[in-house]
Amino acid sequence: MSEYYWDNKIDYLRSTRWLYYNDDYLEFLIQKVWKINKPVEIVDYGCGFGYLGLKLLPLLPNGSTYTGIDKGMELIKQANEIFSKLSYNAEFIECDIEKVELEKKYDIAVSHAFLLHMPNPKSILQKMLDCVQDNGMVICFEPHWIGNMANYYLDGIEQSDVIRLGILQELYERDHKRTAKDGNIGIQIPIMLSQLGLRNVGCRVSDKVNFLDQNIDTESKNMLYSSLKEEGLGQEPNDISEVLKNLLARGLNEMEAQKQYEAEATFSKEFSDKSWLVYAPNMKISFGTVK
Repeated sequence: MSEYYWDNKIDYLRSTRWLYYNDDYLEFLIQKVWKINKPVEIVDYGCGFGYLGLKLLPLLPNGSTYTGIDKGMELIKQANEIFSKLSYNAEFIECDIEKVELEKKYDIAVSHAFLLHMPNPKSILQKMLDCVQDNGMVICFEPHWIGNMANYYLDGIEQSDVIRLGILQELYERDHKRTAKDGNIGIQIPIMLSQLGLRNVGCRVSDKVNFLDQNIDTESKNMLYSSLKEEGLGQEPNDISEVLKNLLARGLNEMEAQKQYEAEATFSKEFSDKSWLVYAPNMKISFGTVK
């Protein structure tokens, strides 16, 4: 088994990424917002198994190319296997992104749910900028965790009983101070891009809203429920002593930790394949032009 964490999370990545975007909205961004009307060379920082390539290449002009770079040996292996069966012009490079230096030849550099895991996201953004030609673009699809948490609705439950936004916001902020990694980075990236000198900086929000509808067909409902559980919705918390110890270590006091455990336990108890639930991931899509 690989020592690299994400090499061992491939099943999770493949079963949850589809919760985030509608293809017609991505097509709208490509055609109407970014106005990409000729073939482009794209490089994906933290490409995983090539998810963004699979989403974007069918929507981009014919002749576009995709290069994925990632530290994960198994992820790169999976990406090569997937794309070997497709007709797209794609290649994958296994490397340490914090150290890699790429040639300044790409039209677009992208990231997807990657910068939140980096303790030095601005330096990675600088690397992305440095490999893009003049008038090219940097595009980042990154989360805003507290915005994400505010976008749940579980029918029949007081939302504050299962999603305690105040406590969660404090946890995310304290985790950032403790680890330098920031799950709320999506909302900050437009500022970073402009500070790094990009022009025409903008930000959109993913339009995907997942509706666990009890009136849809059983197969579709079960697939969505399974992916939502894999995403972490309503997962049963670990042993209470272990959870409380972890929350205390992350900076909560005993009362806050107890309330957070109770919220997670309540969500787990109430959320089932019979639930009515609406969930919007609220991914931020930030972009700017290299000048």
